[in-house]
Amino acid sequence: MKLFAPWLRTGLLAAAALAIPLAAQAQNAEYPDKPIRLIVPYPPGGGTDVIARIVQERFQALLGQPIIIENRGGAAGSIGTEVAAKSAPNGYTVLFTLSSHTINPSIYPKLPFDTAKDFEPVGMVASLPQILVANMQFPANTVAELITLAKAKPGTLSFASVGNGSPGHLAGELLKLRTGTQMTHIPYRGGGPAVTDVMGGQVPMLWVSIPAAAQFVKSGKLKALAVSTQKRSAAFPDVPTMQEAGVPDFEVDSWYAMFVPAKTPRPVIDKLNRVINTVMREPNIRDKLLAQGSEGVGGTPEELGKVVSTELARWSKLAREANIKVD
Repeated sequence: MKLFAPWLRTGLLAAAALAIPLAAQAQNAEYPDKPIRLIVPYPPGGGTDVIARIVQERFQALLGQPIIIENRGGAAGSIGTEVAAKSAPNGYTVLFTLSSHTINPSIYPKLPFDTAKDFEPVGMVASLPQILVANMQFPANTVAELITLAKAKPGTLSFASVGNGSPGHLAGELLKLRTGTQMTHIPYRGGGPAVTDVMGGQVPMLWVSIPAAAQFVKSGKLKALAVSTQKRSAAFPDVPTMQEAGVPDFEVDSWYAMFVPAKTPRPVIDKLNRVINTVMREPNIRDKLLAQGSEGVGGTPEELGKVVSTELARWSKLAREANIKVD
């Protein structure tokens, strides 16, 4: 016995198929309808955490839901990044990370996630230089003096960073490569602990993003030797670039951006991206970022995706040249 005529059965199937995307669209239109977890894969007090908290309030206001920052530090951001990668792709877990996201694959042989395949780019938030700071009692006051000291005592100097694979780590390795010096890298779990130990004299120097060190440089608790970008930082216009300080072919940019797990619906990504661009246009936010030495960026998910693919290749090349490996 046939319950439905062929034409009726075909119509019902078509209606059912149409209902699925319509239901998904309705669900996405209601996004978000509960709090969003913003995973910062570094401890409180570091540059990534500082920038995340600058934009947190405005994101909450525009999305109409609480943005709960969850600090998951360790392994140069890999621990928190893994948590984000394995979260449901529904827009309620967002990764707020820095450019170590594209560095780690080059130096960690077995990451528990695939940077290119396990995430969808949402948008760039801010960019800034790394800054080389030192303990106030450190004998070198310039990069030239640092190089002279390092060559006079090979292997005796050390520099800290927020962890293996961080932009600061690569900045330190690039300095060694370009100057023929030997220095020991001391990885920390984040900018906050590293800054504290450098001020206390446990480690003489630190490569770190400007937000983590800005207040301490301005208050005279740390001295700044150089920044890592091709142009000087607006927050510290008197601090030279590494190239101005005599180190050729030196550039390490840092950036902060948002990603979501792969397969997150495009309407959700687009909504988050619109919020990023709206917030980045607000003068008050731009001023707060600038006070931390960073510049608001914004842009499309595709533009961030291009940065990721370009830097994955770039840092892989540097890791080979400098023989950077982490077991």
